[in-house]
Amino acid sequence: MTNLSPTIDIHTHYVPNGWPDLAQETGANGPWPWLRSDSEREAMLMLGSAEFRPLRSNAWAAEERLAAMDADGVDVQVVSPTPVFFSYARDPKEAVKVSRIFNDLALEVCDPAQQRLIPFCQVPLQDTDAACRELDRSLENGHVGVEIGNHVGDRDLDDEGIITFLQHCADRNAAVFVHPWDMPTSPRLDRWMARWLVGMPGETHLSILSLILGGGFDRLPAHLRLCFAHGGGSFPYWVGRMDNAWHQRPDLIATSEFPPSHYLNRFSVDSVVFNDASLRLLTDVMGSEHIMLGSDFPYPLGERPAGNLIRKSAFLTQEQQSQILSSNAQKFLGMDVDADVQIFNETPASA
Repeated sequence: MTNLSPTIDIHTHYVPNGWPDLAQETGANGPWPWLRSDSEREAMLMLGSAEFRPLRSNAWAAEERLAAMDADGVDVQVVSPTPVFFSYARDPKEAVKVSRIFNDLALEVCDPAQQRLIPFCQVPLQDTDAACRELDRSLENGHVGVEIGNHVGDRDLDDEGIITFLQHCADRNAAVFVHPWDMPTSPRLDRWMARWLVGMPGETHLSILSLILGGGFDRLPAHLRLCFAHGGGSFPYWVGRMDNAWHQRPDLIATSEFPPSHYLNRFSVDSVVFNDASLRLLTDVMGSEHIMLGSDFPYPLGERPAGNLIRKSAFLTQEQQSQILSSNAQKFLGMDVDADVQIFNETPASA
């Protein structure tokens, strides 16, 4: 492990190795997610009777995560929920119970390596008060930040209740990681994983735009630490088009105080873009100070070895690489770079 600049992966997910029957816990009918164990190291994440996603034990086993991290040269992972657990369409009381179950299980997943596996919680975002209470409970129990979905039904991130929650995150100094989820389905999008290849980038793009044109960034404090997954989706590629529309159709588009490009310093993105040309565009648009290493571990559409794109980049300077691999994430997590760097370098006995 590195001595001065720990490499931090801010985009990874977990699935616990089993959980209570959610129908019994909530008193509500499914379909609920559950885990079908197929072998000691393989399982299928189910949604009711439908197969949702195949899994391997690196989704829940800390020792396997640590081995993969060591192989990739990663010192720290931020471990976030898998979005299928969010339960935003459920009654808030049901979603509260689900959030508590998985947030407590996330602490168990990360417990064997507390200095290397940093848990992010989930909240019942459809109920602002309940979401704030669960965030507070989770922070007190050891979570460092929160992962939220990019929308709640037809409510986007500029919704007043979600803005209130984000304000609460800023007040509590909690980092917020925004992940696309619940993508639209149609015959056109159901081929070739198009919901993931087209829908996910579009969802993130729309949500960033909503915070801009919906006045969200104009209402939120500048110190809110906000990061969007998958390189910000398609948003960085189309900043020029959005600025042009803001100026050319102010009657419809100029609903924010400033044009979209003005707000690029209000959020960060991860680095899961997979080729050097895309990373160059992302760096040109966002600036290296607003990009952090993300791998989407342990899922197959993620980057392995984590950080390879950054380390082998043909254009990034050594300082930019250090920002993206380490110092930006330390700031995002609210950690003092000089004071806390040694924490990351302690190897837990169980590792």
